[in-house]
Amino acid sequence: MPRLLIVKTGDAFPEVVEAHGDFEALFQRVLAAAGFDAAVFDARHEPLPALEEIDGLYITGSHAMVSDAEPWSEALKPWLVEARERNTAMLGVCYGHQLMAAAFGGVSDYHPAGRESGTHEVALTEAGRADALLGQLPERFPAQLTHAQAVLEAPAEAVVLARNAHDAHQALRYGPRQWSVQFHPEFTPEVMRAYLARQIAALRDQGQDPEALLAGVGATPEAGSLLARFAEAVAREPSRRE
Repeated sequence: MPRLLIVKTGDAFPEVVEAHGDFEALFQRVLAAAGFDAAVFDARHEPLPALEEIDGLYITGSHAMVSDAEPWSEALKPWLVEARERNTAMLGVCYGHQLMAAAFGGVSDYHPAGRESGTHEVALTEAGRADALLGQLPERFPAQLTHAQAVLEAPAEAVVLARNAHDAHQALRYGPRQWSVQFHPEFTPEVMRAYLARQIAALRDQGQDPEALLAGVGATPEAGSLLARFAEAVAREPSRRE
């Protein structure tokens, strides 16, 4: 069994936590259904764990903003750089996606077009279609999204694996076993609807139609499969035991 660790970077809305579980619980539920266990490390309150004890990392979403450079978030950056140097497998999600990009030399900040929320189509690039992880997905697939910030500039060595009309960096690869995605593979349609319900006023202010976005929420099995696919990849090639 691979030694998987979920790096918790924030909390979901209270009503989401009460009805569906917090971010890390959403990850654990998907992984448990596929036969995997994952420990949890709260990066905001706990000391950084030793990387030699970890085969694969998931970095969760958050309501924090990478550009705010909170001390706990900044402390994660050199740790993630070290993890990449050790070739530790990583999969960042939303905040984790933006944080990994910033840690590796890119720029993450508020998206000039505003917030992207709801179920939206994502398309693989040519590199994405050939990728060891994302290449198993359809060329176009629906995904759950909720983010105000984005990766505005990818690190120089990063490979863009997926994009859509809103975001040119929906998925990135930073090394042979290091990926990140802007969308939320752990979100169910119910969780997505709960997030949209919280954002109605902000979305209207942005000129969007929240009722149409709510009506458009659907299942995203292809995007959701990434969590277990990542665990399976780690199980096939765990980190070198020190």
